[in-house]
Amino acid sequence: MTLQLQENLSLKPYNTFGVEVSARWFAQAHDDAEVREGLATAAGKGLPLMVIGGGSNLLLTRDVEALVLRMASRGARILSDDGVRVVVEAEAGEVWDDFVRWTLEQGLGGLENLSLIPGTVGAAPMQNIGAYGVEIKDVFVSLTALDRQSGELREFDLGECAFAYRESRFKREPERWLILRVRFSLSRAPQLRLDYGPVRQRLAEEGGDTPTPADVSRVIRAIRREKLPDPAILGNAGSFFKNPVVTAGEADALRARFSDLVAYPQGDGQVKLAAGWLIDRAGWKGFRDGAVGVHAQQALVLVNYGGATGAQLYALAGRIREDIRQRFGVDLEMEPNLY
Repeated sequence: MTLQLQENLSLKPYNTFGVEVSARWFAQAHDDAEVREGLATAAGKGLPLMVIGGGSNLLLTRDVEALVLRMASRGARILSDDGVRVVVEAEAGEVWDDFVRWTLEQGLGGLENLSLIPGTVGAAPMQNIGAYGVEIKDVFVSLTALDRQSGELREFDLGECAFAYRESRFKREPERWLILRVRFSLSRAPQLRLDYGPVRQRLAEEGGDTPTPADVSRVIRAIRREKLPDPAILGNAGSFFKNPVVTAGEADALRARFSDLVAYPQGDGQVKLAAGWLIDRAGWKGFRDGAVGVHAQQALVLVNYGGATGAQLYALAGRIREDIRQRFGVDLEMEPNLY
């Protein structure tokens, strides 16, 4: 047995909200064999297996009566390179931003817009993470997952993952699939996505005629640091709510009431609303109630000022959701996984 088990371990260091709860059992899996050992150990103890990565998309509201298995596998490699398109692979436990930096060091573009997103490589497809006009599905090739029911390995291509806005097959079936490795198609020829105005503006201010993926990454890192709190300093899980999608008619009705409504047509007749604008417009930005609050610079971010419980954060989220429903007739959906 190589898996190192710890009993009644605090999960405070393993969730970016910094919530103090304990795991009945805890272990870290560094390879496929230890993942399988974790599954067998949990079954032997009659407990569920709860798999976590960086804990950056997780709200824990109570002690976890399970074997918590943290993915700690590491490694990134180039699988193929034709001089233009390059397929790379990373282990599920690889820190996402470390992986992005590694791809840039190899001279590869494609992930620069996703710089500084917290979490691990294995969690990225589950959420179909996205930022500044790019989502995982735009550069995704395939992944390897373990079927927790049969113990078999299975490869998933793009179509089989059923990616949607902050959604995937794996998020909808968390008890079935355990992601082990992920592969991406990147490029040696820059194909920059500069749809986000502040990124274009900052690059223009720097005066460079031909920005590189590394330039885009640097600018996005600066913007994110200005807008979003560092979880190491102020507990948070990044954007707490998804941007809600409504019909064009509903968006028009809201725009008639609020001329400054921030909304993005989706091409399928629907419109995505900016959840941050809704929360800000309702007056929640900068709100604080004891140890919990809404960040002063970004209304989408709920924060733990120190000592907050997951239940307190969840209660604040509920108050915000109900207020937005009453004011705008719009339902907000949480991004973090709730336990």
